[in-house]
Amino acid sequence: MEIQEIKQRYGIIGNSPLLNRAINIANQVAPTDISVLITGESGSGKEVFSHIIHQMSPRKHGPFIAVNCGAIPEGTIDSELFGHEKGAYTGAVGERKGYFETVNGGTIFLDEIAEMPLGTQARLLRVLESGQYIKVGSSKVEKTNVRVIAATNVDVYDAVKNGKFREDLYYRLNTVPLRIPPLRDRKEDIYLLFRKFTSDFTDKYRTPPIQLDEEAQQVLINYSWPGNVRQLKNMAEQLAVLEREHVITGPTLLTYIPQEANGKNLPMRIGNQAKEDFSERDILYKVLFDMKRDMVELKKLVADIIEHGGVTPGFANQSQAINQLYRDIEMPGNTEQQFTIQQPVINNNDGYNITHDAEEVEESLSLIEKESDLIRKALKKHKGKRKLAANELGISERTLYRKIKELNL
Repeated sequence: MEIQEIKQRYGIIGNSPLLNRAINIANQVAPTDISVLITGESGSGKEVFSHIIHQMSPRKHGPFIAVNCGAIPEGTIDSELFGHEKGAYTGAVGERKGYFETVNGGTIFLDEIAEMPLGTQARLLRVLESGQYIKVGSSKVEKTNVRVIAATNVDVYDAVKNGKFREDLYYRLNTVPLRIPPLRDRKEDIYLLFRKFTSDFTDKYRTPPIQLDEEAQQVLINYSWPGNVRQLKNMAEQLAVLEREHVITGPTLLTYIPQEANGKNLPMRIGNQAKEDFSERDILYKVLFDMKRDMVELKKLVADIIEHGGVTPGFANQSQAINQLYRDIEMPGNTEQQFTIQQPVINNNDGYNITHDAEEVEESLSLIEKESDLIRKALKKHKGKRKLAANELGISERTLYRKIKELNL
């Protein structure tokens, strides 16, 4: 069957080369009985491809069942898949057939296969290799003839390296890998899908047809669509229900896109996150960074002196700035140091008489004193309110209270 015929039969919209390649692989593997591992992000349409493979296979007249492995509790998944005998566990009041027995002769689609427990993975591997399984609470070996199609939205190879997925099962399932491209890699298909969805929903809800202006089309195409086709379909339904305007503009469309998408497409907002409880090491880092910034400023001033061979008129104008720099750091004993930098005096002998009326200050480099000074200044700035002072310092109120006790502030 040709690719276009498959698209029309299963309602697949798009002309992306990546999408066409995935359909072509499904078409080629369908007549065989080998296992297929479908990978792709959530909402990209993995289950649709499982139906394509089943319907185009010799098993198309047999049963088909889709099982979400991540939705079944770990304690009952073996019973769900392989069945159990009466009395196999508490609550097993009767015998139960599992999916592999029920779907015998057909196809079973195991969605979110990476969520399957390791013990169940070992049972599944035996089914794939020999077609044999044992019900929970039984010692009798059962036979089944089922084709397995698995799917996952995570990197299974990484799960193998992390010990969360059996390597032998991975290679057994991955006989033919089938990757479904995310919507952001199918930009040429986004507007086609949107038009199809809005047309369906406006007919369903009997609302005015929807069109996008040029700006809105660019917003639609350039958005990354982390929820893929499912997210696009949901947004199209919202527009069909809520909007009464015939033409949708870019700003209007942006109101239907999560706010994080307008910036860096973060998975969550960071504005309201609680601040971390910083340790003493973090406070020391903050102090050291402040000291480094001050030292850079001083180096610039000293370099100006060296370059001009002494105190220059431009440097003398920085007297107020230097005094402000040292006023910001309260010296022990609550004393403040003042600098007076005078203009150079030129005599008649072609020389310079440079007069210095400055007090030389040796700055303390004690981290404890710096830490105490910063905490004291923050408390003074916020009139003793510890919560505001802690926010200013970038630490928690609890840490600030402990430091106040330790430093006897």
